[in-house]
Amino acid sequence: MQSLITGIHHITAIAGNPQANIDFYTGILGLRLVKKTINFDAPGVYHFYFGDELGRPGTVFTTFPFTGARKGSKGAGEVTYTAFSVAAGSLDYWIERLKKFGVAVSDKLTRFGDQLIRFEDHDSMGIELIANDQDDRTGWSYGQVPIEHSIKGFYGATLNLRAKELTEKLLTEHMDYRFIGEENGRFRYGTAGKPGDIVDIMIDKSGSRGMQSAGTIHHIAFRTENAASQLQVQDKLMRNGYQVTEVKDRNYFTSIYFREPGGILFEVATDEPGFAIDEDEAHLGELIKLPEWAEPNRKKLEESLIPVKLNVESYA
Repeated sequence: MQSLITGIHHITAIAGNPQANIDFYTGILGLRLVKKTINFDAPGVYHFYFGDELGRPGTVFTTFPFTGARKGSKGAGEVTYTAFSVAAGSLDYWIERLKKFGVAVSDKLTRFGDQLIRFEDHDSMGIELIANDQDDRTGWSYGQVPIEHSIKGFYGATLNLRAKELTEKLLTEHMDYRFIGEENGRFRYGTAGKPGDIVDIMIDKSGSRGMQSAGTIHHIAFRTENAASQLQVQDKLMRNGYQVTEVKDRNYFTSIYFREPGGILFEVATDEPGFAIDEDEAHLGELIKLPEWAEPNRKKLEESLIPVKLNVESYA
C-alpha cells in the first residue's frame, strides 16, 4: 500500500526583524528566497519561504517575521531543533563559515553514526547541520557557498515532549512513520528513514512548556502527494479522534492542521502545485506575491511591510 505521508514538507518559525531573517538564511546559510508573501492569517506580516532552487518539498524553511517580537523560549511541546542535511565532509567548512559571521557553533557531535554541528540563528532558533552520504539532493546556493557544501534540504526535526507514547502512536499508526531506533534517550522515526523524513523525539518529563515567539517553531508540515491523498489523511486522522481543520488553500499547496498529543501544531501539505505558479523559476522570491483575495489591498499591505532586500554579496 502506498504511503500517504512521505516525509517533511516544510517547517515554519516565528522570527523577529525581517531583514535580519533574510540575511541569515540567504546570506549566511545560502538558501534561496523562493517566495516573499504575507501570512495569510495575519496579512500585516511577511511570510518568507527559503529552500532549494525551486523550493521543493522537503527543503523549505519558512518564517513569519514580526518586527519587535520578543524572544521565545525552547521547551516541552515544541520542535526545538531543525536539522538540515549537508554532504559528508562539509562540517569543517560550515564551522569556519559560521564563525566568520559571528555565529557561535558547537563542536562536532555524533548521532546515529552521522556527525553534526549545532547553533542558533539571530533569534536563537535551534539549527543543526547533519553531514551524511545518504542524500542525493544537489542543494543550491547563490554562489557564496560552494555547491558541494550547500544545504541539500531538511534532514529532520527534534520534537521535545513530556511523553512520547501518544505521539509515537500517531506517527506510526496514522502517519506512515516507523520506529528506527533509540540512542541516548533520542527516539528516531522515519518514513523511508533517510534525510528529509526524520523525526526525533526527546523526552523532558518535567520540562516547562516552551513559549512561542521569535526564535521558536510555529509548526511542522508533513508531505502528501496531492489533494486526494490529503483528504485520505484528513479522514484517517478524524476517524481516529484527532481534531483536524478543513482544507486551507495556501496558494502553493493546500493544508490541514491539527495538534499532536504533546501540543505541537502539525500540518499536512500537498506537494502540488509548488512555487512557480505565480513567478518564473528564474525570478522566484523577487516580488511580493499576494493571494487573490488580498490583491485589492496591495497598496495598503505593502505600505505596512518593512522593505527588505537580498544582501548575499555581503556574505561571500
